[in-house]
Amino acid sequence: MSDLTSSSIVIQAPRKAVMAVITDFPAYPEWSGGFKSAEVTEPGPDGRARQVRFVLDTGFLKDKFELLYDWEGDTRASYRLVNPTAVMATLTGGYQLLDRDGGTEVVSELAVGLRIPMLGMLKRKLQNTIVNQALKGLKKHVESLGDA
Repeated sequence: MSDLTSSSIVIQAPRKAVMAVITDFPAYPEWSGGFKSAEVTEPGPDGRARQVRFVLDTGFLKDKFELLYDWEGDTRASYRLVNPTAVMATLTGGYQLLDRDGGTEVVSELAVGLRIPMLGMLKRKLQNTIVNQALKGLKKHVESLGDA
């Protein structure tokens, strides 16, 4: 069973600059904790990735998986696991970008169905940690680019 985790952060940059970082998959290891690599395996018709292969190593959790992406301009990105892995049965999530006082509020959602036994409380904590670290890394990276 998958429990949805959601969190948000405000980044002092326009939506377009934030979305440019979200769509730059090869750069994920620079800012998104735990990703060792991210490779576009299928481009989409709009130039953005349709499918991406990730290698994850958080120390506690190691896995390789592919996500299928859907894009709605510079306002939304959603993704889902292509095939179950040894660790994950399901994975869905996304980013919603909203204009906020000269910046961008990024809302991130994540739901993971694990194939390994884990107490619900620990799983929710793991999901919260993943979402919050990703948002903090995204904010720091986007704002360091000086495109704000």
